[in-house]
Amino acid sequence: MRQAPIVDRQLATSGKGMPEQASLEAWIGAVLARFPREARHEVTIRFVDAEESQALNRDYRGRDKPTNVLSFPFDNPPGITLPLLGDLVLCHPVVENEAHEQGKQLGDHYAHLVVHGMLHLLGHDHLEETEAEAMEQLEREILADFAIADPYSPLPENDGQQVESKDKRRDDE
Repeated sequence: MRQAPIVDRQLATSGKGMPEQASLEAWIGAVLARFPREARHEVTIRFVDAEESQALNRDYRGRDKPTNVLSFPFDNPPGITLPLLGDLVLCHPVVENEAHEQGKQLGDHYAHLVVHGMLHLLGHDHLEETEAEAMEQLEREILADFAIADPYSPLPENDGQQVESKDKRRDDE
């Protein structure tokens, strides 16, 4: 039987609409259920302001701007096995702005970013087209379990033109 995920929820910023512990555990549990051989099940999720996000993004990715989610996988030292998957850092102001701009429910957008970040912690990426397609399909399937719409579908028409979703393979993840 799979162990329930252990989520260390850290609030380094304030604001309305940040997911509660139970939601985080449900989303993470849904991701881990797709990987039955994965024994690691502990994750830290830190909600930060734009300043902290920008500093982390600059220092670890060379991009001097805040971003929605950063994933920091944990590598076990040789000979030591720990249940740690890693850390996710979510920038509340960026996530809130994206949800508003994209016409999404804030909770749905958070669910997507947590699922997306978890897949990164498990080694998935979207640098190559085939990797991106596989990762996006996993995200769609997991989010569908929560009745959350495809995060990569185009935004509703605006003055007769389809608008590409800004979620589509963002370069700032």
